[in-house]
Amino acid sequence: MNEEALTLTPQQLIRKRAAGEPVEPGAPPQAQQHIINVLVENSMGALIRVVNMFSARGFNLDSVTVGVTEDSTISRMCIVTRGNDRVISQIIRQLNRLVDTIAVYDVTGTDFVERELCMIKIRCTGEKRSEVLQINEIFRGRVVDVTPDILALEIVGPTKKVDAFVNLMRTHGIEEVARSGRVAMQRAPQPAGSEI
Repeated sequence: MNEEALTLTPQQLIRKRAAGEPVEPGAPPQAQQHIINVLVENSMGALIRVVNMFSARGFNLDSVTVGVTEDSTISRMCIVTRGNDRVISQIIRQLNRLVDTIAVYDVTGTDFVERELCMIKIRCTGEKRSEVLQINEIFRGRVVDVTPDILALEIVGPTKKVDAFVNLMRTHGIEEVARSGRVAMQRAPQPAGSEI
């Protein structure tokens, strides 16, 4: 450690590490991935205002998914982004300032369920086809289209599962991949004394 890092108190070190800030000068900040759900009015231009806010402030978007909620006047955006605690809190403040925003939730630190849809085309015939179908079955995927030399597969699950499936398929000759982006929802609180 250098002299500046040594001059920090133990409390300052803990706070900086917890916020993902560098402890030593010149060290890169530790960005963490966050999933932020935003409820917005279902109006024209709501999505573009969110995307423009990210672009104007130099924030990165890993994925954005948007869909109507149970109320047709409200849409839910699920935004996946990266940043340290300061960046994420700034993103949340900026999202709350947008005209169409109803509510903003960072579900990352909570108990949540997530899913992602992936459709993938694999070039395969003969024995290779049966191997691809076995892997697809292990991952509980579905065959959505078949031609003599191409299989189109669909897999739904957490991002880690989808990533693992795509990585396994790379050795079989991927023709095309389409991913939906992550969708996340907080789990409902469980009544006291109940077990799942």
